[in-house]
Amino acid sequence: MIEKISCIIIDDEELARKRLIRLLQPYPFIEIIAQADNGQEGLKLVDLHQPDLIFLDIEMPVMNGFEMLSKVKKQPKVIFTTAYDQYAIKAFEENSVDYLLKPIEKERLEKSIGKLKRTQQHVALPIQDLLNQLKPKKEIKTLTVKIGDKILLIPLHQIVAIEAEDKYVFLLTEDGNKHLTDFTLTGLEEKLPDVFCRIHRSIIINTDKIKEIRKSFNGALVFVMSNLLQSKFASSRSNSEALRERFDI
Repeated sequence: MIEKISCIIIDDEELARKRLIRLLQPYPFIEIIAQADNGQEGLKLVDLHQPDLIFLDIEMPVMNGFEMLSKVKKQPKVIFTTAYDQYAIKAFEENSVDYLLKPIEKERLEKSIGKLKRTQQHVALPIQDLLNQLKPKKEIKTLTVKIGDKILLIPLHQIVAIEAEDKYVFLLTEDGNKHLTDFTLTGLEEKLPDVFCRIHRSIIINTDKIKEIRKSFNGALVFVMSNLLQSKFASSRSNSEALRERFDI
């Protein structure tokens, strides 16, 4: 059983506080005991309640998040929340558990909570891990495939889906062709833009190429694509909830 973690949210944006409270509802072991809308008030609440954890905005009136932390008598664990990623190094120096960019996404918060549960004492994340999380994906426009002694560049907008079969990974293009590639699905998932979505452990689809979405009897979703073959791909049941939220269905 997970021990209760007392928590204070410090953010000058009321909507951001409400969003975070809503996103934290699936984690009942995190007990929100107070809120503050500026660093000065946050400092008073932290010193009064001495919480285990604070979600702390950086840019705030009266006193910013870093100034507040420098004055706290007993530092709690900190998860920074801000819209400004230039504070990454400073956040690391302040020994944060993690660093969330606004608007906070459910999946990203889940990773932070996982780190929080693994953190036995108040220590910083390795600097490279923090920077890897914050840096944007490198924009790519093509993927390479080998055909004999040739290397073809397949534009991303022509790719309908990417599918793993046994040890091989194939790109399915609009014209119905399948191209063998040396990439792994996990490697592609990390480098592809957000328009590509993993719906199954063996399938990534291009959401711009979805023609229709059908509900399956077992709770999964079936994606019918707009290529010549009108290919169909079923999601795994474990991914269905996140996919329903993403496509608002």
